[in-house]
Amino acid sequence: MMTFDRAVEGVLKRDRLVVVGGLIVVTGLAWIYLILMSLQMDMDGVMVGATGSMSDMMKLERWTSFDALLMFIMWAVMMVGMMVPSATPMILLYALILRKQTKGDEALVPTSTFFAGYLTVWTSFSVGATALQWVLEQLALLSPMMVSTSPLLGGLVLILAAIYQWTPYKDACLKYCRSPVWFLSTHWRDGTWGAYLMGLEHGMYCLGCCWVLMAILFVGGVMNLLCVAAITIFVLVEKVAPFGRGISRAATVILLLSGGAMIIGV
Repeated sequence: MMTFDRAVEGVLKRDRLVVVGGLIVVTGLAWIYLILMSLQMDMDGVMVGATGSMSDMMKLERWTSFDALLMFIMWAVMMVGMMVPSATPMILLYALILRKQTKGDEALVPTSTFFAGYLTVWTSFSVGATALQWVLEQLALLSPMMVSTSPLLGGLVLILAAIYQWTPYKDACLKYCRSPVWFLSTHWRDGTWGAYLMGLEHGMYCLGCCWVLMAILFVGGVMNLLCVAAITIFVLVEKVAPFGRGISRAATVILLLSGGAMIIGV
């Protein structure tokens, strides 16, 4: 009996390592991709600046299908790098519950499916973000370096983000993101398809929490890694830290002041 218990314990520990290791690898690869892409953009900007005028740098070019695909991949990878860290507690708790139910390797497939459902939401969001980026570029509201060219637009986005932090919808979505136990107890579904639907639902709550924060990327720079890292850390603290909700609402002061300063040109 002791031998069997130890064998089961070994399997559980191994499964936990697989899940944690997989999440770390996925997140790490996403950030490596973003860093390399950011460096490439910086090099392209320097090359254009050295060989042409500022108007050449700001010149808009018509997107090809390949350009659109690259932008979509960029957004999808960026969402993985930004959102997976804050989703990790939920995924690990789900995997833990499954391991206790199945007592074996069967937990890995539903956990992967749960993760796939979560990523489906942010992949879909990436399609919309890519389309919005194209529209903003065509309206000359976004530079080829993916930074807002309109102080008014940038200020309004920041003010909208601040206001949204106080809405009941934000509170409702954040409630489930901050409490994995509450979410799993109220949304549990059995089976692989159930795991996918649960991941999808959790992703929707995450999207409800963070969609306006992602819009800030158009203000600070879509490929500005400092901006990307700052939002990633903010989302993680908001969802995981005991004082996260207070930090979330306190940030509205910074957002409001920054938005107002942009609009009046301070």
